[in-house]
Amino acid sequence: MSKLRILVGMVAKFLRLGCKRVIDFAVKIRVNQSKTGVETAGIKHSMNPFDEIAVEEAVKLKEKLKDRVSEVIAVSFGPQKVQEVLRTALAMGADRAVHVDVKDDNAATNLQPLAVAKLFKAVVEKEQSNLVILGKQAIDDDASQTGQMLAGLLNWPQATFASKVEIEGDNVKVTREVDGGMETISTKLPVVVTADLRLNEPRFATLPNIMKAKKKPLKVLTPQELNIDISPRLETLSVTEPPVRVGGTKVASVDELIKKLKEVGVL
Repeated sequence: MSKLRILVGMVAKFLRLGCKRVIDFAVKIRVNQSKTGVETAGIKHSMNPFDEIAVEEAVKLKEKLKDRVSEVIAVSFGPQKVQEVLRTALAMGADRAVHVDVKDDNAATNLQPLAVAKLFKAVVEKEQSNLVILGKQAIDDDASQTGQMLAGLLNWPQATFASKVEIEGDNVKVTREVDGGMETISTKLPVVVTADLRLNEPRFATLPNIMKAKKKPLKVLTPQELNIDISPRLETLSVTEPPVRVGGTKVASVDELIKKLKEVGVL
């Protein structure tokens, strides 16, 4: 029965945002003047919520399987600012962190899923991890591709959209959310798991743990050291606001509703 070394992924892109650094979910998004993305200057950022769930699950597995989990490693890609979310992961209970520093602003902004998956693969192999837990998607681009690509590059099984993870020996059982309801699958380590919303409720980092996180090890690497080309393969041509919805009309009775529907040609 192999020891577990859990790697938690968090991807971060400079400014427009796995622990992935993204624009906070409570912030109202606005398209920038050049229409190439969203406005990020002076905007609050935080950890991608699905990555936060992934961190929580890794820490819970460590607490439950004390004798098996050797360490939990939080990983993120992007500029210096992503270390904020890595420190959050460390405060939540991760043992150490790896920051792959993408210094070039444009490259960090355009860090795409395939490049991220290749970076993850390099880190996984370097750290000799056998369980990778990622958020199922990032709330900024909603690509939902990195976990699947990573599993393909590693030639590992994948369990996506997980709402429950159980590990016994080298066997992993995952309940996942599908269109028709719930599906339970079984596989063996090593495996890539992506976390869905119902997997857990992330804990709040306590002040003592926030202070301890500042002293936990955080290693900095570069794409060049990992020998990974992160050049984008896709170009964003334009980003536009969604169409403004026309306000509805309140009606007082069923008869009035039928009349209005006839007027607009629905009935």
